[in-house]
Amino acid sequence: MRADEPLTDLRIAVNTGNGEALVALLESGPWPDNALQLVGDGLIAALGQHIGGAAALAHRCVDLLRERGWTGDEELADQLDGLTGAGATPLLRPLPISPISLEELAGVLEGDPMDGDGRLDLRTGEVWSRPAIEYARESGEEEEDESEDTDRWLWVRNLGSRSGYRDMQEFIETVGDPGRADRLAIAIEGRGAFRRFKDVLARWPGELERYFAFSDERHRGRARAWLADEGYRVSGSAPGP
Repeated sequence: MRADEPLTDLRIAVNTGNGEALVALLESGPWPDNALQLVGDGLIAALGQHIGGAAALAHRCVDLLRERGWTGDEELADQLDGLTGAGATPLLRPLPISPISLEELAGVLEGDPMDGDGRLDLRTGEVWSRPAIEYARESGEEEEDESEDTDRWLWVRNLGSRSGYRDMQEFIETVGDPGRADRLAIAIEGRGAFRRFKDVLARWPGELERYFAFSDERHRGRARAWLADEGYRVSGSAPGP
């Protein structure tokens, strides 16, 4: 079994909303490292589906989230507590945003500044990047003034890559081999830091996989915290077409 297989299986269960598969995975063995935000998203869906065992797993996830304390962990822990009855339900409006769309939201928030801002459809939870918005306007699928409908759209401002850069710095602190850590620290100096960092990490596939999980988790948490600041929480499902 490859080292990334448990995380891959977890992602499939979460992104497909398969609560039974998720609970079975979480009960069968150790949880993948750097995946508590992903686990929590899956448990939101499993609790909504009334899957047996989901509540006990949610309590465990809450304890781990509060102990870790990354950005977005407190918001997720509060939501899980509310769903299991262990705490009050957060006073946030539910938004039908899927786990995949939460990742897309993180991409708009912290993606390439050249791609610009984006928006979030409050009815469907769909995330629109700037290129997608411009294409809809150029193709005549949307009038420009439609974007001004604040009952439908929540604008997402690109915050740049500063948080992503800190993620690289903090990841380097977790690398056990001093030689590798030194090479990575040199790689993130100056322009082109992200590309060089990944190029160096590619020499050690296990470390590269670990970094991607670490980075994805941090991005997911920050997107969740951003939503909470805007007054919304992930509802655990998105309506079909």
